Amino acid sequence: MEKPTLVRVYLPGGTHPDHDSINTFRRRFLSQLEPLFVGILPIAQGLGVLKLGDASIDGTKIQANASTHKAMSWAYAERLETQRRAEVRTLLQRAEAVGGPGGSEIDLPAELKRREDRLLKIAEVKAEIERRAQARYAQARAEYEAKQVERAAKERALGRKSGGKKPQEPTPGPHPEEQVHFTDADSRIMPVSGGGFEQAYNAQATVDMASLLIVGAPITQNANDKREVEPALQELAKLPDPLGAVERAALDNGFYSQPHIEAPVGRRIEPFIAVGRQPHHQALEERLAPVPEAPKNPDVVGAMKYRLKTKEGQAFYAQRKSTVEPVFGIIKEVMGFRRFLLRGLEAVKGEWRWVCLAFNLKRLFVLQQGVTAS
Repeated sequence: MEKPTLVRVYLPGGTHPDHDSINTFRRRFLSQLEPLFVGILPIAQGLGVLKLGDASIDGTKIQANASTHKAMSWAYAERLETQRRAEVRTLLQRAEAVGGPGGSEIDLPAELKRREDRLLKIAEVKAEIERRAQARYAQARAEYEAKQVERAAKERALGRKSGGKKPQEPTPGPHPEEQVHFTDADSRIMPVSGGGFEQAYNAQATVDMASLLIVGAPITQNANDKREVEPALQELAKLPDPLGAVERAALDNGFYSQPHIEAPVGRRIEPFIAVGRQPHHQALEERLAPVPEAPKNPDVVGAMKYRLKTKEGQAFYAQRKSTVEPVFGIIKEVMGFRRFLLRGLEAVKGEWRWVCLAFNLKRLFVLQQGVTAS
């Protein structure tokens, strides 16, 4: 017989609250319950099922509580602004032709106000897109200059010009496709697996490889994982000291960059980040190829590339697919969580931690049963 759960029986006093009551509870106690995500990890350690050491990090797109059709892009805002200004001029000309607002068959003041209100909203949208574009350009410019420095250093070491495609200099100003959403302005349009785009957030998870418990759950507005290592490291730094520390971390190619390799090393974590996309069926010659000699005095990138070529490194990285990816699969397929109910980045951060807490509680129950049986 299934044991009654704490949430289903104790908290509601044995009753079955409706969705409005659940929503009110969630909104009221979101901030108070959020620390429980970290709070249960020492319990898992006390049960002997959690000991930090090896971890895998990945992200998945979770749909925002917002439709992709309720947004305005920079290009559309420009077109609509031009159209509305032309309509205002036409209405004013018509009012002048008929001898004032009262001489027209239509309500000219109301029509003018409707368009002027719309122009104010368009101005707000354009100002927000410009603000985001400035922040994006500053970040892209810093990354571009870092790549230029890295490329120059490589050319000096080689004594010749480096091959490959040169880093592309970012362009300032809004892009035509950049947009602001009216329902959830904090959400972003993001590409999703299988093709297409959704209004979404980038939900990250750091998973302990041994227990499959989630030990870090940052969430961002970035459409890809190119800037997600630092948020993950910040979450790990906040964990209680008695839990220990992550010593090795596996990440897929979406995280690969020199800063993403240097950052974990600076915190005494060995990164294992795929340098390129891994083929589904590796050639036999590649599988049987001998491990090359270790490079002499390698930088952090060279050292990591060598680790990934060793048998131990390959075996460790292979665990990524069987740890963090199943966690996302269970959250989406078994728990049915594919879309946020709350809106706004701060509210969504709390909701994602709740979801990860729910996963950890389910997982902890399974792990505890194993401890009891043994």
